[in-house]
Amino acid sequence: MNPLTVSALTTHIVALIERDDILRDLWVTGEISNWRPAGSGHIYFNLKDSGSTIAAVMWRSAAAGQSWLPREGDQVLAHGHIGIYPDRGVYQLYVNAMQPAGRGELYARFEEMKARLEQEGLFDPERKRPLVAQPQRIAVVTSADAAALRDILRVLSVRWPLVEVILFPTLVQGAEAPPQIVAALAAANHFAETIAPIDTLILARGGGSIEDLWAFNDERVAWAVAESAIPVVAGVGHETDFTIADFTADVRAPTPSVAAAMVTPDRAEMLPRLAATQRWLEQQLATWIQQARGEVRQQQARLLRVHPQRQLDLWRQRLDERERRLHSGMTQRVRNMAAYGRVQQSRLQALSPRHVLARGYSIVQNPAGTVVRTPDQVTPGEQLSVRAAGGDYQVEVAAGSAADLSPAANTEG
Repeated sequence: MNPLTVSALTTHIVALIERDDILRDLWVTGEISNWRPAGSGHIYFNLKDSGSTIAAVMWRSAAAGQSWLPREGDQVLAHGHIGIYPDRGVYQLYVNAMQPAGRGELYARFEEMKARLEQEGLFDPERKRPLVAQPQRIAVVTSADAAALRDILRVLSVRWPLVEVILFPTLVQGAEAPPQIVAALAAANHFAETIAPIDTLILARGGGSIEDLWAFNDERVAWAVAESAIPVVAGVGHETDFTIADFTADVRAPTPSVAAAMVTPDRAEMLPRLAATQRWLEQQLATWIQQARGEVRQQQARLLRVHPQRQLDLWRQRLDERERRLHSGMTQRVRNMAAYGRVQQSRLQALSPRHVLARGYSIVQNPAGTVVRTPDQVTPGEQLSVRAAGGDYQVEVAAGSAADLSPAANTEG
């Protein structure tokens, strides 16, 4: 006999499997175990039942197209084909689609609605709005008793306690839930329009089965989310859960807690930035104060120049200066007048009769006080007054002809 190599045997088995139509296209039902998402995006897991286990793999491209992914222990229907992994010589199921076991009808409805709403443009990336980086007010639409609400509040209190949270309570499960969710979304938008702005709205619910989450697959809810004037973050279910609301929301969060983290900054990251901003503001303020002080000094100098007291001081100084100039001028004028007076006095003295008298001359006056200048002005026996340098005295005109009197006799005493 001719022995086969391991590779040849494996190749033969692969050929046998590839010729089997059942193994090339089949559905397998079983329980998920050992669920292992890889960093590459591929997912490795096992399908098992009470009697056997089969290894399975879902490539990243197939996983990305899934609107729902199972969790450990879920019963699923997996579609794919059987193949051989040559490196270990084991067969495994290559899965390209998956849905919960026994719930095919709901998922068919889900896929039909998803395709229709996507065609109508509700999932278009162009209509997605960015979130406010530092919200002041957040609306939460969920059940008031839900663990999801407690998770959201816990995350918000740790990350950004400054934010104001407004709850718009609603049922999140059951036949009555969709209209209540729609009403809560409308109430939040009305509040934002008429009372106070709301930056972001979180639509949240904890995890559950497809039946539990079906309210968020309601078309009324999808349109209410799409038409909300407030940006909506959908945090419905767990990471592997997808609902129509996730696709219509502006942002999809894997869980309610992650939704709370996505809509707020982390204060631990903000503190260094705030400290840097504070330092920058302090520097700017110090520069501004220094400039303002310089301007104040300039204005004070201008005020001092035009201040009434300074004007009074200037006028006082000018008055003092003019007073000194006036005093000096008057003093000089007095001195000039005194000198002029002395000159005039000297001149008057030179012309004064007394000065003439001092040279030996006398003044003769008749009784009428008339100065006798010629002899014919007197008569013999007339009393004349004579003023000499040494004093006054009386003389009598001697008898005789006045013509015989000599001028010398009339002027000498």
